[in-house]
Amino acid sequence: MDRFLKGFKYYFLGLLFLAAIFVWYAVLKESRNGLLVAFLDVGQGDAIFIEASNGNQILVDAGPNKKVLSELSKIMPFYDRSIDMIIESHPDSDHIGGMIDVLRRYKIGAVMETGVDSDTAVYKTLENLIREKEIKKIMERRGMRINLDKGAHIDLLFPDRGVEGWDTNDASIIARVVYGNNSFLLTGDAPQKIENYLVSLDGNNLKSDVLKLGHHGSKTSTSELFLGYIDPEYAIISAGKDNKYGHPHQEVIDELNKFKIPFLRTDEKGTIKIRTDGENLQIF
Repeated sequence: MDRFLKGFKYYFLGLLFLAAIFVWYAVLKESRNGLLVAFLDVGQGDAIFIEASNGNQILVDAGPNKKVLSELSKIMPFYDRSIDMIIESHPDSDHIGGMIDVLRRYKIGAVMETGVDSDTAVYKTLENLIREKEIKKIMERRGMRINLDKGAHIDLLFPDRGVEGWDTNDASIIARVVYGNNSFLLTGDAPQKIENYLVSLDGNNLKSDVLKLGHHGSKTSTSELFLGYIDPEYAIISAGKDNKYGHPHQEVIDELNKFKIPFLRTDEKGTIKIRTDGENLQIF
């Protein structure tokens, strides 16, 4: 009997120890300071995770496949199985392919898209899944604002009209994430003609600290005019290692060097996380 009680005591102490570890793990994971914007390493595609200090979470795109799940698991606590909103910049498979697995694994509050269609099997599967799960769908339009937290929001800049029948890249959502005095401009795969149109609408108001280059650093995006108005402290290139498209193109790298803009690449650095307190950027 004494041996049993002694064994039970150690077993109980072990459980308490494991419980303490779990509690401290949860506390540390829940300690969110400022705004986190993480450009996930999903190969040749885009996926951007945004988390405010109050816990609100947005996922902009999800890459081409389920690799997004492993990258999210490195950032989100294992017990966190929900994301407040997913934003589809546009319905190309390298941006929405991973959303199918995200919707199956996580509880999603809402999905935002532009309304441009695609005839791909990936898009049709995703749309069916949204309907099956009865997830709220929001049509994006210029002028909308997503409030994340006090002092933190996402402003939707483009499209500014219905985009039914448009080329999917032309219809890309362009959004500006703002926290305090820091800002991030996310451009999907928007080409230069859309970038320059946005300059005609917003001009100097486009100035942002971080620019996610359009179309994975393709020469079809990142015009000199656009880059000059954004004037970022950092540029982010989301591309796959040794991808068949040659992204990022040398012309874009030359343009960044011309403006003396430091750039970070997911194909070289992996997931790039930037945290801001509203005044300063911390890259890790």
